[in-house]
Amino acid sequence: MDCTCMELALEGERLCKAGDCRTGVQFFEAAVNSGTDDLKTLSAIYSQLGNAYFYLQEFGKALEYHKHDLNLARTLGDRVGEAKASGNLGNTLKVLGKFDEAIVCCLRHLDLSRELKDRIGEARALYNLGNVYHAKGKHTGRSGNQDPGEFPAEVKECLVKAAEYYEANLAIVQELGDRAAQGRACGNLGNTHYLLGNFSQAIIYHQERLAIAREFGDKAAERRAYSNLGNAHIFLGEFEVAAEHYRKTLQIAKQLGDKALEAQACYSLGNTYTLLKDYERAIEFHMKHLKIAQELEDRVGEGRACWSLGNAHTALGHNEEALQYASKHLEISKEIGDETGQVTAQMNLADLKSVLGIKVGPDEGHRPSPLDHLDVGMYRRTGVSRRHSMEQMELMKLTPDKKGETIPVHGGARPKIPKVQKSMTVATSETIIAKNQAPMVETLSPEDDGFFDLLSKFQGRRIDEQRCSLKLPGEKNGLLESENKENKPKLVSTPDSENFLDMVAGIQGSRMNDQRASLPQFPGLNSQAVINQYLRERNVNDVPDDSFFEMLMRCQGSRIDDQRSALPHNRPAPTVPDEDFFGLIQKVQSSRLEEQRTSLPDKDEISPPQQASVKKKKK
Repeated sequence: MDCTCMELALEGERLCKAGDCRTGVQFFEAAVNSGTDDLKTLSAIYSQLGNAYFYLQEFGKALEYHKHDLNLARTLGDRVGEAKASGNLGNTLKVLGKFDEAIVCCLRHLDLSRELKDRIGEARALYNLGNVYHAKGKHTGRSGNQDPGEFPAEVKECLVKAAEYYEANLAIVQELGDRAAQGRACGNLGNTHYLLGNFSQAIIYHQERLAIAREFGDKAAERRAYSNLGNAHIFLGEFEVAAEHYRKTLQIAKQLGDKALEAQACYSLGNTYTLLKDYERAIEFHMKHLKIAQELEDRVGEGRACWSLGNAHTALGHNEEALQYASKHLEISKEIGDETGQVTAQMNLADLKSVLGIKVGPDEGHRPSPLDHLDVGMYRRTGVSRRHSMEQMELMKLTPDKKGETIPVHGGARPKIPKVQKSMTVATSETIIAKNQAPMVETLSPEDDGFFDLLSKFQGRRIDEQRCSLKLPGEKNGLLESENKENKPKLVSTPDSENFLDMVAGIQGSRMNDQRASLPQFPGLNSQAVINQYLRERNVNDVPDDSFFEMLMRCQGSRIDDQRSALPHNRPAPTVPDEDFFGLIQKVQSSRLEEQRTSLPDKDEISPPQQASVKKKKK
């Protein structure tokens, strides 16, 4: 059986190295089903299965086998195996979004590597910690839609920690002379500084990443470096340099034969030429992006292309073409549920129809406002938008109108509460109280007071049932304790009461059993006696150290996070870059609005006739 298990495991390892992980997993699972008594072999199978499932993006199964590997390594006292399993577990937890647990596992990996004087393991642990903090920062800042450098303090704290771990990793791999690892560290440092708003520093690291990628002939890494350099130069306002980097990104994407990456480069180039006001070239690249998006059936990318094409044609004065693209943008936005896109498309359509002299529909006559959905009289498009004061609003009644009704009590039954009118409408001119009239406040009737007394009485019993009596020695209220005992009724134990107490104890005891933790079961282990025998041979009575208990408490403390609902996932857009270019454009173009704002005149600068007219309006 051992030989068969070993042969199956070796074949699975060979297949995984050849790139056929799906078939390799089947051989590893067969090895587990075959079983073995060799604990070292079983640990290696767990590790390989976890890595294979991770590659196949079946992260739940990967987490399961990496946990088995960690438990078995701790049982065997294998510090090297525990360090490796902790690192693998941390990477899996990071992908699953359990960042706090991932940090605990990666820190354990780092501590064990330093304890074992393993510099390579220490570098890997530092790199993994940087990845976890970087992913946590991006995940936390995703909901706010802030620009790079403008994230909240908690996001910046994660990104700063990520940069610190990446720099520590870079120092070690430079010492070890590992150029490939240096390239990865530089790329991640460039991305982290970009998010922190340190664009000049990000460019330095991305240029180093580009140089190392060229050394190894890594075209994919070279393409990423050019794209990241273009993004950083956009924020520095160096659009010509950014366009040059994006052109090289497009060239490499064509060499790789990846149509989605080619579309992303065209998208970035089109928007860059829009910033340069070279609208003819912008339209050229946006058309290429639109064509690829239609080929790949990327509706999100197709909508973005139509949006960009409409803006470019509008800038050139081609209003008829712009109208067609704006209509297509509105259609796609409704299809994919993009509310922001719908609002933008409606605004563009209204403007274009106004310029072309086309009659505007009822829903396109004004720019949408966040207050348009509020059906209240205080916000109107015509007339004076003046809010009525609170003193003029009709008070909502909190008690019944009928005064003569009493609440019947039928023994211990729950009292029936009179129904209160639940609807409340906005006050109209007929219901508004005159300014000079004192506001009317309804008072509580004696029947209402009786209802609240009854309610308090019923609710008070629940508290009394939870009270406990204190037994104080000595004299109490002028009587000795012995005298109090004589006056109190004696409790007599009966068989029925004992049976009832036994039943209560049994029910309560099962609740404790439900919370007990079971010992780890290792699939593929033929006999648990192998573990017991190994522990007896070691003759060790080790108590886990404080760091283990700290890791356990932190992992258990995050169990409630597993019950939280995740944010809705965005629709995939393979032809749109992760760093959406519209965010970059809005960042650059935002200053134009500020330049067009006018400041209100000072009070002293207003002429006397104007002051008189203002006072008259106030009256």
